[in-house]
Amino acid sequence: MPSLSDPLITDKITLKNRIVMPPMANDMSSEEGEVNRRHLDHYRSRAEAGVALVVVEHSYIMPSGKMTKKQLGIHEDRLIEGLRTLAGTIRAAGAMSAIQLTHAGANTTSDACGCQPVGPSDVPPPRRTEAPRALETGEIGAIITTYAEAARRAQAAGFDSIEIHGAHGFLLNEFVSPYTNRRNDEYGGSAENRLRLPLEVISAIREQTGPAFPLLYRFGASDFMQEGLALDEAREIAPRLVEAGIDILDISGGLCGSRPKDLADSQGYFVPLASSIKSVVSVPVIAVGGITDPVYANSVITEEKADLVAVGRAMLKNPGWAREALAQLAG
Repeated sequence: MPSLSDPLITDKITLKNRIVMPPMANDMSSEEGEVNRRHLDHYRSRAEAGVALVVVEHSYIMPSGKMTKKQLGIHEDRLIEGLRTLAGTIRAAGAMSAIQLTHAGANTTSDACGCQPVGPSDVPPPRRTEAPRALETGEIGAIITTYAEAARRAQAAGFDSIEIHGAHGFLLNEFVSPYTNRRNDEYGGSAENRLRLPLEVISAIREQTGPAFPLLYRFGASDFMQEGLALDEAREIAPRLVEAGIDILDISGGLCGSRPKDLADSQGYFVPLASSIKSVVSVPVIAVGGITDPVYANSVITEEKADLVAVGRAMLKNPGWAREALAQLAG
């Protein structure tokens, strides 16, 4: 039976233990989205502490998908050099790396992205009041291409893997959720149609990266709201993501965001989602959700609720969390 300190070995990636640093926005970039010294120091300190996989924060693939003014970018080739330095820094510190590709969709503001936010429909996600513009069918193909171009940059920069952001009310999550997707074309209505864009994005990225490159998908497995995506439907969707080419599923919340107020006081609040999804897929699953205690994190692995554990805010507070956790468990 594996534990938190045991390696995870697949045919595409080897991780030295089961600890993941999840993507967490920090708004440390310039308004042009470049990597700077603060990024390098931030990720180096966590990687040096023994984290197996560092997932770099959500990086916008195009200006209309930018969530905040100082978000990290991956939308232009001129950014590759800085991203290469970041990937190399993480590798030199002993961790594998991924970078999260994202389009914020309607989960942004016109002030941040410089345009009217776009989404599947004119329905804003929770916590947003600015009405988005519904994407024209013809615009969707350009977004898919832009994801593939961002994947090309990620590979050129030397990241070991890519994570596609399909959670927390971002564009792909908005298309999957019946709450925000009210379309009546081939991208809306049935679950099959609502899933079409994520599957096409995965396919385009997989074509760009080739078959051997590891792909992760952050899946919002429940919106925790009426008329939103529910876990039962998510259990049907998850195997389709794997069939399309996903190697690891990172399970989080959907339109509810990363810290739903009704759940965030309990440690491991998304672990039940991860455990449920794990039972219907054949790939490793990452659990997340306010995990702070090493003993609890280890139990998630030993009880086979998930294959990997992501520790976010506790690691922000304490860069040495992984080192201390592994030492505590070994002692």
